[in-house]
Amino acid sequence: MKAGDKIKIDFAGKKKDATVDKVFDKTVYLKVDFDKDKQKTVKRKLSQIDGGKSKKK
Repeated sequence: MKAGDKIKIDFAGKKKDATVDKVFDKTVYLKVDFDKDKQKTVKRKLSQIDGGKSKKK
């Protein structure tokens, strides 16, 4: 996983499209489009997104 990758995340019981903004050892910052807030930055743990299997390249 690296910056610019497009992924799907669970948010409030729904699948949302997100773009990876920054990747750190255990944290990922994502840009997500919401109805009233476009390109909002959302912080997630790497283990929540893909089980922690992906490493920074």
